[in-house]
Amino acid sequence: MNCEVCQLKELEVEHFEIREVLRCILHSIVFHRALNLVRPKDVDLDLFEITYVQCGDVELEKKIDEKIDQFIAWVEKHPNKKSQICLSFYELKNKQATWFTQKIERLYWEQWYINLNVMQQPKTHTKSHHSKVVVDPGESALEERSVRRAALEASLRDVLFQIIKFVNEKRDHIPPIPSREGVSFPYEITIPSSSDSTFGMDMFKRMLQTGHPTMLS
Repeated sequence: MNCEVCQLKELEVEHFEIREVLRCILHSIVFHRALNLVRPKDVDLDLFEITYVQCGDVELEKKIDEKIDQFIAWVEKHPNKKSQICLSFYELKNKQATWFTQKIERLYWEQWYINLNVMQQPKTHTKSHHSKVVVDPGESALEERSVRRAALEASLRDVLFQIIKFVNEKRDHIPPIPSREGVSFPYEITIPSSSDSTFGMDMFKRMLQTGHPTMLS
């Protein structure tokens, strides 16, 4: 089966920016793969001058937040590591395992890789007793953070445009709409495993299949 893969542009983020960035990207992808009628909800980011759209489904928001919580916990245990989150869409197919039993198989048809480089918090500067002139680093640090924030905002916009470009160009691989009701195609969000020792290794050891949100009335 043809599985299209989209590697999104790597983003350099600080710890406190992870949640907003991931919400923005994950919800944007799922919105573009929404089924049937949804109630679009515009969300303004607190940290950036960016607005994105959610499907307006409480259960979907809960599932995404749970995975983000798990990812943030992983980041805290593995500082200074680049990391990936994978959002996969799949079909469920019945596969005959033996004469009398059937096995349900997942056929992946689209995978999105979100690439993050989580930066360490800047260390506080200590004044040296041997220095004749002590320069207050506050202003330069503030200016540096402002420049970095603007760069991240521009990169996040690039990622959103990358998502839109991909969904507009890649359509032939999308399977028929499943008969079961739900806001989205069946999907799963995968984060690095706690046992991973290197970037990108054994990404799929730990898979948590999300539930299927109920249809909006």
